[in-house]
Amino acid sequence: MHLYGTQSVNNLGHLTIGGVDAVELATTYGTPLLVYDIALFRQRAKAFKETFKQAGIKAQVAYASKAFSSIAIYEVAKQMNLSLDVVSGGELYTAVMADFPREKIHFHGNNKSFEELQYAFDEKIGCIVIDNFLEIELIKEISEARQQSMNVLLRVTPGVNASTHDYITTGQEDSKFGFDLKNGQADDAFLKLFNHPYITVLGMHCHIGSQIFETAAFRLAAEALMEKMVEWRKKFKFVCPVLNLGGGFGIRYTSEDKPLPPSDYVQEMENVVLSMTREHNYPLPEIWIEPGRSLVGDAGTTLYKTGSTKTVPGTRTYVAVDGGMSDNIRPALYGAKYTAVSAGKMMDPHLDKVTIAGKCCESGDKLIEDTYLAEPVEGDIVAVFCTGAYTYSMASNYNRLPKPAIVFCEDGEHQLIVRRETYEDIIKLDIPLQKTDSGKLS
Repeated sequence: MHLYGTQSVNNLGHLTIGGVDAVELATTYGTPLLVYDIALFRQRAKAFKETFKQAGIKAQVAYASKAFSSIAIYEVAKQMNLSLDVVSGGELYTAVMADFPREKIHFHGNNKSFEELQYAFDEKIGCIVIDNFLEIELIKEISEARQQSMNVLLRVTPGVNASTHDYITTGQEDSKFGFDLKNGQADDAFLKLFNHPYITVLGMHCHIGSQIFETAAFRLAAEALMEKMVEWRKKFKFVCPVLNLGGGFGIRYTSEDKPLPPSDYVQEMENVVLSMTREHNYPLPEIWIEPGRSLVGDAGTTLYKTGSTKTVPGTRTYVAVDGGMSDNIRPALYGAKYTAVSAGKMMDPHLDKVTIAGKCCESGDKLIEDTYLAEPVEGDIVAVFCTGAYTYSMASNYNRLPKPAIVFCEDGEHQLIVRRETYEDIIKLDIPLQKTDSGKLS
């Protein structure tokens, strides 16, 4: 079986994460429980930064926090001297509450509201990544009314179709994101902002997709943006000081996944940029990247407690756990695959072929089909690996299930960083029906 980061097996035969017994964690905090190996997050962040440092390239590594947002993870990102990618007013507010350095916050999103943009100006963040023509007009309006400066990047679609799931492919021409490089939209957007008294165009941004395992798409995207930068210098005498090549670096969910080391993706980008800047005598831009999943994905493990077991003769055995699609929608949404172990029986043979089913009232609520566990009995703790990205951030209260607690583990210590929801939390926004004496609505 494949373990991740600091995971190991102790003398009790229990899975440990960050030096802490997973069964002890489940007993202390209850289940479902999302556990993060913070040492692995730090290791990945350091690896990205070191690759740029070794190449002598000025860079920003921004944590793409839509993968997992919380005050505590933003605080760890701040400790690692990362920048931060936010995509909503809610994520920006969380960053503010974490006292994240405002100048290192980049605001993304394809439909930012006027109020969200005002909030970004209020907090004097480092950069807004502009996604559409309406946003250009809104930012102009705010900056001119306030006479306040703002740095921006233009998000562009380079026409690169990465090999990934349709739902998480974003760099092709048919995308809801950004200005198209090939049909002139990017040029039109640039001209609307060029020489504006309060808006500084730093350069371009692209993001070609998620869970990508090869470097060719990143190379093609970097080439497309560099060619446009060279063209803008020739046409407008404008030099882009920043080139943001996004994220999307794949991780290992199952044995079928073959991710590359973070340095391989970065080096491919570096090679293109260095080659083309030398070829065109172009000033070397500062490179920004936005890893999200590759920082937190395999740092997260969800612990569940098993309940009922149902065997369908000749078909399969279902083992139900106390969570499901409410805390991890990805298998139901786009067929995401995971691996699991019996966290309290790591030394026992994992020979029982089962399907791990959730407790939501949906036939499709299956976390993993056809995996192997030690002989399951009620009350076992099952660990599902690589749940650190896009699980809690996409969690819901479907069936009015409370969202799980979250714990950080590092160097044998553990800390609760998001408490488990209660039933009271679930109804706290509900308003009872106000009735007249007749019993009907007023």
